Amino acid sequence: MAEKVRVGLVGAGRNTRDRHIPGFQKVEGVELVAVANRSIESGNVVADQFNIPKVYGDWQQLLLDPDIDAICIGTWPYMHSTITVNALESGKHVLCEARMAATAEDAHQMLAASRENPHLVAQIVPSPLSFKIDNLVSELVNDGYIGKLLAIHVESLQPGFLDCDAPLHWRNERRFSGFNIMNMGIWYEAMIRWVGEAQSVSAMASINVPARKDESGNYTGITIPDHVDILARLANGAQARLSFSTITGLSAGNSVMIYGTEGTVKVDNQLNVFAGKRGDSTLEPIENPTEKQAFWRVEEEFINAIKGIEPVTRTPFDVGVHYMEFTEAVTRSWQTGQEISLPL
Repeated sequence: MAEKVRVGLVGAGRNTRDRHIPGFQKVEGVELVAVANRSIESGNVVADQFNIPKVYGDWQQLLLDPDIDAICIGTWPYMHSTITVNALESGKHVLCEARMAATAEDAHQMLAASRENPHLVAQIVPSPLSFKIDNLVSELVNDGYIGKLLAIHVESLQPGFLDCDAPLHWRNERRFSGFNIMNMGIWYEAMIRWVGEAQSVSAMASINVPARKDESGNYTGITIPDHVDILARLANGAQARLSFSTITGLSAGNSVMIYGTEGTVKVDNQLNVFAGKRGDSTLEPIENPTEKQAFWRVEEEFINAIKGIEPVTRTPFDVGVHYMEFTEAVTRSWQTGQEISLPL
């Protein structure tokens, strides 16, 4: 490979523009050489803004470019599997935006393609939500502070009231978003960093606005819930309760409670960490020194993996497959009223 890693962008939405492009530009030995967006016109806007020399009309043309070593996929989830598999088969390294895919089957296809091309790097953009506290919470949970893990409660509740007039968003449409629901996958990925994976799922959910207007003013039926409650049995025997909602007016927002035989850990809406041991009367703030905090370095990790400097840790495809199976299991449980075992 040439000294520089030459990257093409497939899809250049807000996260690509705000995070990935600046992230790549900060890494030495990287050149952004091409972009394929939803149209030539929108691609030209991004190319002009970030001095990217080539604009392609579609992602297939971009993959044919022999000057491209790696691609960053920033499309909606329903395209992730198709583009990833084709990119790997074309000899390109892949950094794919989260969520990994639309369905667990799509995710498995991506993993299979990556295993058929082990010389290529395949990485999912990780959930950055908990970077600041991941190391601290993992230490409290796994280094004996709380004793044996008993339960974890995760809530991600938007404080606004039900809005029946909000326009249709692509995340409301299963054809684009697949089985992904709100920010459930983001929080579940964070949770498994602390306490491990679920082995069974039971869920109830509701759709409180059955249809929304699209850009043309036409109503489109909604099949993705705006409120969901999940009970899960973890592989280590503990229980998890997760709640996600966009209809919980005046709620406290995000919070995590982790309960063990000897201690309790709390994470509040501002990612402050509190903890207490048996015999304490209150939870007290826990210092989280900067040197213990993880931070966004996704593009650097991707390029370093290509150069053989470090392996991908956040997030490899096998972890993405698991959280996509969890995601799909939630909908299966909601639709059937049954507990769903993992893996699917």
